[in-house]
Amino acid sequence: MALRTLAADLVRLFDAAAGPVFVLDDKRRIVFVNDACAAWTGCSANELAGQESRYHSSAEVTGPAAVAAALAPPPEVWNGHRASAIVSLAGLDGALIPRHVDFVPLGTDALEMVGVVAIASARIADADAVEALAGNQATRESSAQELHERLARWRRKLAGRFHLDHLLGDSAAMRQVRNQVELAAGSAASVTVIGPAGCGRQHVARAIHYGRAAQAAGSLVPLVCPLLSGSLLESTIRAMARASSSTPTARPATLLLCEADQLAAEAQEQLARSIASGLSFRIIATARESLATLAAQEKFRPDLACALSTVEIRLVRLVDRLEDLPLVAQRFVEEQNRQGGKQRAGLSPEAIDRLMIYTWPGNVAELAEVIAAAHAQAEGPSIGPGDLPAKIQLVLDALARPRKVEPTIVLEQFLARIEEELIRRALARAKGNKTKAARLLGMTRPRLYRRLVQLGLEKDPE
Repeated sequence: MALRTLAADLVRLFDAAAGPVFVLDDKRRIVFVNDACAAWTGCSANELAGQESRYHSSAEVTGPAAVAAALAPPPEVWNGHRASAIVSLAGLDGALIPRHVDFVPLGTDALEMVGVVAIASARIADADAVEALAGNQATRESSAQELHERLARWRRKLAGRFHLDHLLGDSAAMRQVRNQVELAAGSAASVTVIGPAGCGRQHVARAIHYGRAAQAAGSLVPLVCPLLSGSLLESTIRAMARASSSTPTARPATLLLCEADQLAAEAQEQLARSIASGLSFRIIATARESLATLAAQEKFRPDLACALSTVEIRLVRLVDRLEDLPLVAQRFVEEQNRQGGKQRAGLSPEAIDRLMIYTWPGNVAELAEVIAAAHAQAEGPSIGPGDLPAKIQLVLDALARPRKVEPTIVLEQFLARIEEELIRRALARAKGNKTKAARLLGMTRPRLYRRLVQLGLEKDPE
């Protein structure tokens, strides 16, 4: 009875608070939201009640679930540690309302956690200052929480411009890609996305097709070119033409040719004929090499290369834009958080340092696999160096102890040095007499003289 009375008193106390207050149970579910918090989030207490508060900022989650994710405490709170964070939510006018939120664990230790109380401060008046602070964080070592906040800002910024949010990064290469994608999304021109395997070519192609999130896009039909025959391509093109004529949309459908540089000659001929006769849909291609370069090497039809590559977008290797790695890695950590189960704040600075040294032959796709494995391996709130897959440490050990390279022996140079030494010794024994030295060496005097000149031991009289 006393506990029930205490709980009722706490609810009345929280409800009367002027600032936002919310409570989560030990399963990370929201169990209480006061009126001030409901006004701040734009969601009623009933809408938020029962929502699991997972630590991520995925743009694919919307509504109350997205609000619950934005309110998630840093994972170390669930280990019994108090923490604070800046939480930004959109108000009724769409403007972001950032607040400092203090998260207080309820319980004596991590093993007896019964929940978390979150108390938000008054609104931070200067939201621009928060954005400026985030920009400065990009130039210094960032904590997991700072990367989490930066990632949330990036996703909000890109959500209004692109359907997908895979174009993260402050590097010059990614800024150029985003500009090109935005231009390509606003036109109907054919595009080829070029880059090594694992760098996200299909993600970029999809971002171009879907364009701005508010726009209705037509269907996207992907085809894997190495497996594509001319007849299958022809039937697909006819089906897309029929569909576009029967169900017109604000934006046309798109044929996505994956690995177009591996398109068979028969399929190339069929596609070139179809393009020449006119298409009612758009074509976007991905390739590891430039189609124009392959055409110059007579490995691809020149007319088809030209038709498919009105716009070329080049993606660079992850190792060539390492300044983006901490933010991209944080995104993959939060993708694992979104799936439920273990929640991680991010990677420790030491773990990030190791990832920055690795060479990433599999590019961004390999980074996603490494983070997924480390996320599952970690026991604490953050991913440390010991949680990274063994292959990372093996490669770093190999880089620290490079294999000794045996010197190359050039036979002619080696024999010339030996011959020079023997001639010098013979001349010394003969006290400079070339005739005696020649007899000691078993050669004629003219031959000895020629070798002296060739080895630079005697000046050529000419």
